[in-house]
Amino acid sequence: MYVPRRHRRSRSSLTIAATCLVAAASLVACSGEDGPQRTVDAFLDGWRKGDLNAVGFVDPTGAKIPAGTVVQEIRELSGELVDAPLALTRQGDPEVVRNTATASIRAEWTLPGGTTWAYDRPVRLTQGRDDQWQVIWEPQIVQEQLTRGDRLGLRRDRASRATVLDGAGEPIVAPRDVVRVGLRPSEVTDVKATVRELDAAFRAIRPVITPPVDLSDLPKRLKEAKPDAFVEVVTLRDEAYRQIKSRIHPLPGTKFPTDKLDLAPTREFARAVLGTVDPAYAEDLANHPDRYSPGDLVGHGGLQGRWDERLRGVPGLTVVVNRAGPDGTVESTGTEVFRSEPRPGQPVRTTLDVATQNAADRALRAERRRAALVAVRITDGAVLAAANGPGAAGENLAFTAQVPPGSTFKMVSAFGLIERGAVTPDTTVACPKRFVVDGRSFKNSDDFALGEVPFRTDFAKSCNTAFAALAPQLGADGLAAAGRTLGLEGEWGDLGLDAFTGKVSANGGATEQAAAAIGQGTTVVTAAVARGRFLPPQLLVEPAPERAAEPGPQLKPEAVTAVQDMMREVVTSGSGTALRDVPGEPVHGKTGTAEYDDNPENTHAWFVGWQDDVAFAVFVEKGGSGSGTAVPIAERFLRALAD
Repeated sequence: MYVPRRHRRSRSSLTIAATCLVAAASLVACSGEDGPQRTVDAFLDGWRKGDLNAVGFVDPTGAKIPAGTVVQEIRELSGELVDAPLALTRQGDPEVVRNTATASIRAEWTLPGGTTWAYDRPVRLTQGRDDQWQVIWEPQIVQEQLTRGDRLGLRRDRASRATVLDGAGEPIVAPRDVVRVGLRPSEVTDVKATVRELDAAFRAIRPVITPPVDLSDLPKRLKEAKPDAFVEVVTLRDEAYRQIKSRIHPLPGTKFPTDKLDLAPTREFARAVLGTVDPAYAEDLANHPDRYSPGDLVGHGGLQGRWDERLRGVPGLTVVVNRAGPDGTVESTGTEVFRSEPRPGQPVRTTLDVATQNAADRALRAERRRAALVAVRITDGAVLAAANGPGAAGENLAFTAQVPPGSTFKMVSAFGLIERGAVTPDTTVACPKRFVVDGRSFKNSDDFALGEVPFRTDFAKSCNTAFAALAPQLGADGLAAAGRTLGLEGEWGDLGLDAFTGKVSANGGATEQAAAAIGQGTTVVTAAVARGRFLPPQLLVEPAPERAAEPGPQLKPEAVTAVQDMMREVVTSGSGTALRDVPGEPVHGKTGTAEYDDNPENTHAWFVGWQDDVAFAVFVEKGGSGSGTAVPIAERFLRALAD
């Protein structure tokens, strides 16, 4: 049968049109600029900004919903996450079927601590009579298990806090016995007398409790408490409690429940170095609301503060569904929609040695002035102890004090002079009572004079005038060069805590060089390592320091031996003779008395030295003479170390 050509074209057109109709019923549309994806993008943008006026909404029945209502519902449904950062993105193009469309969106919340919670949700849309696409609003868009009236809630599960380890890898802070001293109000017969007796007993504890126990509000607390309540006064270490047990046990109303707390070996043990762990302060919560919650344990100061993030770990987070009751009270429904497990903290390992630190703390225990003692192992530079006396009030003088080192710096001056060949230990160097340089008069302590004596004697007796006279032979920068060779002003790498590496005078005039040669002027130094080669000190083992310092050059053996011999003479016949009979290996050292203003009566006291493999430095602010104040502390330290 013959079919006209135009009829064949019509049949082809009909076939194509039918195919398009079939495809239109089920395809994923290329929806164009005015398609549903434009509405979805506007919805996500408005959700982020809290302004949805550019989007139309209907509920699942087709009833229109004001944009403001949707904004308010999103805020309510978000609950405790309302202010959490939220990233919203469209995943591909919407699927269009006739006048409906479904888009997939991804919600990605950033929870406290940087934890990410991400999930995909469908968003349904419908095309109105005006051909505009509208979002079908339902609470499940925010999260699939939410219904109207629900709220997202956040529960934090604290991670177990790691501890600081000593050089042997053992925890410095460990569970230790404590006694909670408290009162039962109904049994206290005389409040004023009880407060008076408790105050006297607490002040008798040694070492002294700093700051002292404050009992000023105890009468008020007793009056306001229930008669059978336990009103806690103070928590004492067991050893402190036993000191005063016989005094406070008989007092009417006193109660003494026992407990265990994570504590260092002693109350003063490397306190400024370790820092403290306390419930979050108000300022912690204000400064880091995304990091801390009330009741969290937070490190403050020292290693606990510097490495708080590592030690405390990452808290677990659980997103839950809460529901508001008729009275507005929000309660948990028990539904969990997301959970991240807590990750325990990682320990911080130090080089501290418990026995050495205890000896250092014990040596400073009775010193009321600001004082510090640092001990370093000579063979590897490991910091064995860093103690700060009670007068330091928590300040880490052992690492950060910037004060003149006084005559202890004669060790550096002597090394520089001998290394240059300017003198030998046996060179005769006069030690007059006074010596004038460019109009400035230098004198010796108590105006002593030795006359014409070997340089070793000048060193042992700490003759200022001899060193002032020799200063020009060091040259403009000779003292600075010698000090830097021994590690002053150097790159120590990352100790794990802030530390001052010293300052050495250079290129000064004759007067400045003379002052620097005896440890005055602008010379500021922390400690010297009595060794044949400078090794940077090390406090932190794990985490490994990011910046490792290089050892100094090998020193001239003859200069090192000469200075070591002279430092031994300081102890055998010089200003440090109180250390002659200390048990153990021979002690080498140098006393120091450093003026810190224009009044020669105002001086800091120093002693630096070593015994066997332990080098140490003792500093006492406004302590007078090194031999009178610092040497006795050094003696207590070495004797305690020998016990």
